[in-house]
Amino acid sequence: MDIFSPEKRSRIMRRVRSENTKPEMVVRRLAHGLGYRFRLHRKDLPGRPDLVFAGRRKIIFVHGCFWHQHSCRRGSRTPSTRREYWLAKLQGNVARDKTVVRRLRTLGWGVMVVWECQTTPGKLDRLAGRIARFLEKS
Repeated sequence: MDIFSPEKRSRIMRRVRSENTKPEMVVRRLAHGLGYRFRLHRKDLPGRPDLVFAGRRKIIFVHGCFWHQHSCRRGSRTPSTRREYWLAKLQGNVARDKTVVRRLRTLGWGVMVVWECQTTPGKLDRLAGRIARFLEKS
């Protein structure tokens, strides 16, 4: 049984952001601090990538672990209410992610996915190194 009324649940879900999330802002600060410049959320590319490095033909997606079903502790959770709905929704997100990445690679773009759990304070040096290596590869 859902602990919130439909109105309250709707209000909560409306506040879930798809752009300018905390993990995305962390990745943006890292990339900018490394000296890279990028465009945000280009609508003309499949999946509206979070960061687009057009001159390098590289793209970075910043995925929330829950919403995109990462293998970490946070990503492997499933809500206990309306399980069928949530399983279908989350599996649809994963399938769409795969299709988008495949389309972008077919178009000649390099794609990197950064997971929300990789943007925690103790992991930022490692993440900065991953971003730099990814963007420098030809």
